[in-house]
Amino acid sequence: MEDKELIKLSIKELMELGVCPTCLNRRTGGAIYGDDRYSKLYSDSDIEIQLVHNPRSRGHTAIISKEHYQNMLEAPDELNEKIIRYAKYLMNLLVEIYKCETVYLCTMCDGKINHYHVQLIPRYQDEEIGSKNFVKIRKEYIYEEDKFLLLKERLESFSRK
Repeated sequence: MEDKELIKLSIKELMELGVCPTCLNRRTGGAIYGDDRYSKLYSDSDIEIQLVHNPRSRGHTAIISKEHYQNMLEAPDELNEKIIRYAKYLMNLLVEIYKCETVYLCTMCDGKINHYHVQLIPRYQDEEIGSKNFVKIRKEYIYEEDKFLLLKERLESFSRK
């Protein structure tokens, strides 16, 4: 199937066909997940970082490999090290900027087709501690310009180090 036919399918249908929605989204300029101008925080040749479009909490962020790997096991060590380095930096930023109590790091790439990514899910003081935070009800992404611009600026600065 050609991309123009594939973009008409649901994410579940794409995965059942063995098509990675993330890779298709990149090839088609956002035809699967939509406009990311107000969610993409950082991008380079290896990774992109963005606020999640259907977050489990404010500040929910994903660090996504540009190259397709099914999961961390397939990715080269250099990429894994880079992702962890950015994750640690970003976790501190999220605590500072969003005033959350902590940030959980999670990668759950399982299923027929996946695209390696790490999720950072903030937990706030009024929320229960524990793994239930990984399955909190997803919400609508709300663009907060001040926080978005500050995260973006700080990540760009970090990348130059």
